[in-house]
Amino acid sequence: MSIVRLASAAVNQTPLDWEGNRERLRKCIAKAKAQQASLLCLPELAITGYGCEDQFLSPHTSERAREVLAEIVPETSGLILAVGLPLRHHNAVYNVVALIADGDLQGFYAKQNLAGDGLHYEPRWFRPWPVGVQAEVDFFGKTVPLGDVTFDSGGIKIGFEVCEDAWVADRPGREHSKIGVDVILNPSASHFAFGKQQIREQFVCEGSRAFGVAYVYANLVGNEAGRIVYDGGPMIASGGQLVAIGERLHFHETEVITAAVDLSVNRLAQSRTAGRELAPAEECAVVRHFTWRTESSPSFQTNSKAWTKEEEFTHAVALGLYDYMRKSRSQGFVVSLSGGADSAAVACLVYVMHGLVSKALGEEVLPAVGKLLLCVYQATSNSGPVTEEAAAHLAAALGATFASWDVQPAVDHYVKLTEQTLGRELAWQRDDITLQNIQARVRAPGIWMQANVRNALLLATSNRSEAAVGYATMDGDTCGGLSPIAGIDKAFLRHWLRWLETEGSEVVLPVPALVAINRQEPTAELRPAEQGQTDEDDLMPYPVLDLIERLAIRDKKAPNEIFNRLLSEYPEQEDESVKQWVIRFFQLWSRNQWKRERYAPSFHLDDENLDPKTWCRFPILSSGFTEELQNLKRL
Repeated sequence: MSIVRLASAAVNQTPLDWEGNRERLRKCIAKAKAQQASLLCLPELAITGYGCEDQFLSPHTSERAREVLAEIVPETSGLILAVGLPLRHHNAVYNVVALIADGDLQGFYAKQNLAGDGLHYEPRWFRPWPVGVQAEVDFFGKTVPLGDVTFDSGGIKIGFEVCEDAWVADRPGREHSKIGVDVILNPSASHFAFGKQQIREQFVCEGSRAFGVAYVYANLVGNEAGRIVYDGGPMIASGGQLVAIGERLHFHETEVITAAVDLSVNRLAQSRTAGRELAPAEECAVVRHFTWRTESSPSFQTNSKAWTKEEEFTHAVALGLYDYMRKSRSQGFVVSLSGGADSAAVACLVYVMHGLVSKALGEEVLPAVGKLLLCVYQATSNSGPVTEEAAAHLAAALGATFASWDVQPAVDHYVKLTEQTLGRELAWQRDDITLQNIQARVRAPGIWMQANVRNALLLATSNRSEAAVGYATMDGDTCGGLSPIAGIDKAFLRHWLRWLETEGSEVVLPVPALVAINRQEPTAELRPAEQGQTDEDDLMPYPVLDLIERLAIRDKKAPNEIFNRLLSEYPEQEDESVKQWVIRFFQLWSRNQWKRERYAPSFHLDDENLDPKTWCRFPILSSGFTEELQNLKRL
């Protein structure tokens, strides 16, 4: 039997960290050898990191990546290794995978399908390699093949699908199947999004079944470059079934999984597939033969776990926070804790992160929560005892350091200065937004000082629903170096807080103190108490706002189409109320693009992101849908 032990890895890399990236790849190689693997697949662009952005265009980046590859090649004695890097050829840059066998570079496969949608910008830096084309390149005096290359090692044929290659309809695996490839390697850099893991498992398993191969999928893990969190979760499949799968969203720098696969079973499946198209002749670049390790029998085990959306959100943001803190060399976090849902969610995410890291890496890795997290309640004359008590109670339950400040004197000072300049008094009936905003902005300087003196990250507390309509004070509640919940809607945040209060999970314990947060109606608490201010009175019900946002921004529906959809979704509502919701959303969306441009970096959590730097482009200046909204008003 042709039983070989295959290995796949997840690695937490940092863009342009040449020494650190190299050492983590070496650790993966050592782990694979210790597990008696014959072949190891490492992630896409693992040498440089995936998030190098325009630095991929620098000749130095490609040259340094070649040098690191040359340093890794001798480490592969007794092993076949696939590892990704950028490669410059004829003054163009390609996203390639190097295949090394027993300390000898065999060649480069070049990615054919570049990811250019959503947060991906690969066509900005790389050229897609044409199907069926091969070239030759010099690698420190040795000529090796480059391009649409498959490899033959000891009679075992190896092909590639690099990340996006597997997501397109016309997958390279189809061509590999024509020449009887035994193993397909997929080095990926596949970012986290809700529910995405199920899709990955599907194409990995279906690839192994349809092409009659062993399919090896590798991925990055962690917050590599700031905004994107990678899942990890390497996989190996054979015969349409997962035979090994790694942990997702973990805090370790490296993970290697292995599985023994009987290639003769897959070859039999290929021979039984009557409809399989065959190539007229062998079309693979043949490398020197390499003796694979064989085993007497395969051992198939997986540790796959289906997570709920609440768990995925918790683990993804916790991993994002931890990596952002350590890679930015920060010493902790500071949160302006208002006693409301958003700031409570941010504080709880830091607390949960602390617990998960301590459990995974040891309690000595991070200081106690009290040293890691400072929460400050900043009261004005419009703040009430309910929110202050809720903030204090939650901070105590989390073990955070807590302080309560009275910032009303600062508010009064700026109001007085403005009145002196205007020559009149400010009044709520006339100056509502001005009087609200000064309270939020006065809270910024002191909390920034705390972050500075502690060398800590100030976390902004605005969510995606607020970002959509600009319901946030610039230089107020948007202050921060990182905005961890700006990628998630308010309705889900409130649901998640109730889940964390009462349920939690096997590894995330409930936080009962959230009851004081969850029983409140969301409010900015910036108007006098007798006005009874709530967020939804200022805007519209959050579920409605989130639905309009998805229809308008994700699905690109026109205002009248959204109006008709809402009428069917909310038949109990008056038509005029529904119409005003739609009008208000589009007006606020259009006039507040400048705010979204200024938000601190946020984590990408789903494919409905509003981040203008990575996902959702919209002009800062526009007509604001004037004609469309006028037509809607006339309906």
